[in-house]
Amino acid sequence: MSFLRALLICILSCGWASAQAASVVFLNPGFSHERFWVDYARYMEDAAGDLGMQLEVLYGERSAENILRQARGVLERKRKPDYLIFTNESYTGPEILRLFEGSSIRLFSLHSTLTAEQQALVGGTRSKYANWIGSLVPNDEEAGYLMARALFALAPTQGAELLGFSGVKNTPSATLRELGLQRALAEQPQMRLRQLLYGEWRRQRAYEQALGVLPRYPQVSLVWSTNDEMAFGVMQAAQEQGRQLRYTALNSSPEALQARIDGKVDVLATGHFILGGCALVMLHDHATGLDFAERGGKDQLARLLRLVDREQAARLLKRLARADMGLDFKRFSATRNPQMHRYSCSIDSLLQ
Repeated sequence: MSFLRALLICILSCGWASAQAASVVFLNPGFSHERFWVDYARYMEDAAGDLGMQLEVLYGERSAENILRQARGVLERKRKPDYLIFTNESYTGPEILRLFEGSSIRLFSLHSTLTAEQQALVGGTRSKYANWIGSLVPNDEEAGYLMARALFALAPTQGAELLGFSGVKNTPSATLRELGLQRALAEQPQMRLRQLLYGEWRRQRAYEQALGVLPRYPQVSLVWSTNDEMAFGVMQAAQEQGRQLRYTALNSSPEALQARIDGKVDVLATGHFILGGCALVMLHDHATGLDFAERGGKDQLARLLRLVDREQAARLLKRLARADMGLDFKRFSATRNPQMHRYSCSIDSLLQ
């Protein structure tokens, strides 16, 4: 084969591959300045680059109205994406499914999917809404449970009092983490939850709540929090009142990881920040004819959330500080491992 002919074949192949690259729109429910959701999208962009996919991220700014407006805008486009990824934040999932019924766009629910009650009304994936092809959620209930168990082990006495700070009431992630806390409490009835507050994931909100509630409970020594921002808000209020408390947190922000390293946060759960990237792996495989449903089911739970100690937090902080965290998402794809039976997307390599 001549050099020119080989070059022509290469050019044509590359052009065909580019034309065939799966396109994805992600309806990000967070604020465009919200550290967690901005980083979440950044890791998805990293995965899209590894997988050769086209990704567009639209921020809902924590507004159900904005999210639905953006969904309608995608549907009205002349050139539609192959896939739309949505969350069930603010329980917008059923309305999104209704909007896209009969569309050529395939839908995938990420991070929080429709609740059992919602699915009893509208059906599950690949049923009434045939273009709703699957879902991927993290192990939120298990994370809430593991954080509570580890926190209880730090109690100064056999029994102790605690406060709980959860996110937004109509958010499946918050609800599931609360269920994990309740499971841990049922196992250890000597632990007493004095009050569960909804800090709405925000530092300032949790700070204001803690200022008012901490004086009511002088015996409280433990604080169970479903994210890092709320933990830091409570921490600030406790410091101002001269209280020494033990804290849980959940996230991968530099501040959260450093707080775990320094011992300011006693229990830290993380790992879910790559969930969006893992979803893109599944959609990449689906676009190439390798249905993820045959490798773990159409609805999957990724056990990404895990507790990290100080040394692991230090390793993760160093890796995430890099422009490219060094995680090749192609390694999790069935296109590279056609014999695999289940997806095993994880942050294990980032902790080594």
